[in-house]
Amino acid sequence: MSFLEVLYFIIPSAIFYAAPLILTAIGGVFTERSGVVNIGLEGIMIVGAASSIIFNLTFADQLGNATPWVGLLVAMIFGILLSLILAVAAVSLRADQTVSGVALNMLGLAAAVFTVKMIYDKGQTDAISERFSRFDIPLLSDIPILGKMFFVDVYATSILAFAVAFIAWYVIYKTPFGLRLRSVGEHPMAADTMGVNVSKMRYVAVMISGALGGIGGAVYAQAIAGNFGAATISGQGFMALAAMIFGKWHPLGAMGAALFFGFAQALSVVGGSIPYVQDVPTIFLLILPYVLTILALAGFIGKANAPKASGVPYIKGKR
Repeated sequence: MSFLEVLYFIIPSAIFYAAPLILTAIGGVFTERSGVVNIGLEGIMIVGAASSIIFNLTFADQLGNATPWVGLLVAMIFGILLSLILAVAAVSLRADQTVSGVALNMLGLAAAVFTVKMIYDKGQTDAISERFSRFDIPLLSDIPILGKMFFVDVYATSILAFAVAFIAWYVIYKTPFGLRLRSVGEHPMAADTMGVNVSKMRYVAVMISGALGGIGGAVYAQAIAGNFGAATISGQGFMALAAMIFGKWHPLGAMGAALFFGFAQALSVVGGSIPYVQDVPTIFLLILPYVLTILALAGFIGKANAPKASGVPYIKGKR
């Protein structure tokens, strides 16, 4: 297998595995830019994954090929509902945001596994029959070298993830809403003085995070895993959180970092088919994404500056 053939093999897989991380990381960017730390991305992804798979299994016969897409909407709704718990705790009740996020992770996993057990009387669901399909992008797929690498057998979810990243960049940096969002994350008192409703902006940001995290979980479950169990989402939410920090709380930076982690995940799955990599013990490939997550944070977190008010509850009239 030549080097070019290896790239044809690994790059599409990296983009495929990165899609749910990109979506969830962008959700984290919205919350952190508003001044709320969302450690609960893992729990939100779990709920999104579970709800989409249950919906898929229940309505696949009626909806056919549209089932996975409607499943994304269902996951988005459940992600928003779960994120509202964090919004109430962190914004209204001014609870510790890190503790609230950890509680959200525990609640999301427990609720999802309990629901699956109640419905199917076992620890995991059956495999879904309706998944996202792949297709070639007209004209672009005919480009020499790059066409086969990026535009052949493309998942629509990957296009969705890239589109969300660029839309998020435009919304955060080019619109009045984005200016208000960043202002409440940097200096909420100044924003309040200018008439910006700090609590409302933070609620909206957390709900956007819940929506994107739920969609991210649904993409992973319906495109990659194919079913749901307690271990379906196993650290992807924390990888997305790491991608957000590694990307300096910027949508496009988070997308780039998510691609990096997606490459590590893809390598752990398809590495056995790549020359030289296949000689590496399987256990090392499996732990690679998590090791890279730790190394990226350990080597980079001190060099990145979070929004100044991130993690700090806002009390009106108090500095």
